[in-house]
Amino acid sequence: MRLVTIEDIRAAAAAIAPHVVRTPLLAFDSSLWIKPENLQPIGAFKQRGATNALSRIASEDRARGVVAYSSGNHAQAVAYAAKLLGMPAAIVVPENTPQLKIDATRAHGAEVFVVGITERESRAAELVEERGATLIPPFDHFDVIAGQGTVGLEICEDLPDVATVLVPVSGGGLISGVAVAVKALCPNARVIGVEPELAGDAAASLHAGELVRWDAHDRARTSADGLRAEPSDLTWAHIKEYVDDIVTVSEDEIRDAVRQLVRRTRVVSETSGATVVAAYLNRSLPEGKTVAVVSGGNIEPALLASILG
Repeated sequence: MRLVTIEDIRAAAAAIAPHVVRTPLLAFDSSLWIKPENLQPIGAFKQRGATNALSRIASEDRARGVVAYSSGNHAQAVAYAAKLLGMPAAIVVPENTPQLKIDATRAHGAEVFVVGITERESRAAELVEERGATLIPPFDHFDVIAGQGTVGLEICEDLPDVATVLVPVSGGGLISGVAVAVKALCPNARVIGVEPELAGDAAASLHAGELVRWDAHDRARTSADGLRAEPSDLTWAHIKEYVDDIVTVSEDEIRDAVRQLVRRTRVVSETSGATVVAAYLNRSLPEGKTVAVVSGGNIEPALLASILG
């Protein structure tokens, strides 16, 4: 299996540069910097991978459009990139997707199909067959991983002496790309994934040395709706090769991290993105300069109000 390389990530950075924000590093305290991917136009890092993948679709295939399945942020990212590049998009989301993310996806001009939480991949496959469209999965895709890796590229360029990079883990596309970039450019730095305890399948897998599967309904218990997926064979290969550790955090710790981000940095994070700060505040991690990738800020207003209240 071919893994993504730093050359692939550099090529992705050039391809997506006109369409994404190079997010800054914001100081949280004397040792932690936040990489605020909530500042992307669609409010999450997913725009990087989606834009890279769509930009590489052959011109003769673009009229047939793209299909994606997603828990929310990838849906918005594909819809946004398709609009930019002039392609129709059909997006399949599970029924537990926050309405905020469904509405945003439709606002970018995509068709949205809402299905049961175990049916999104099968419905997407049907749409691909019906339309002859190109499938853009949320993480199990070489060009998507390369695009997400541009987060790690920017971290190493902006903080070359970084000691630890904390990354949320769901399907594993983000941490796969980030880890490749960090290990290539800052080889002494550690890459540590963070998951909710209620969806800790990747942590269990890394510690067992093989993929451990959790039922989708069990993973759906966490409030971190963007971290309910499981790694693919492709992302697992990257995780095994490049990731140093994966830790888990509780629901209460995640909610507190959302509050801390607002109060200390004025960053509004969704619960998925706040997991990395929860780990920094509550787990024993390596000393030294640390960057936490806050993966997105698309949080339901009612949930944010309940957390801040």
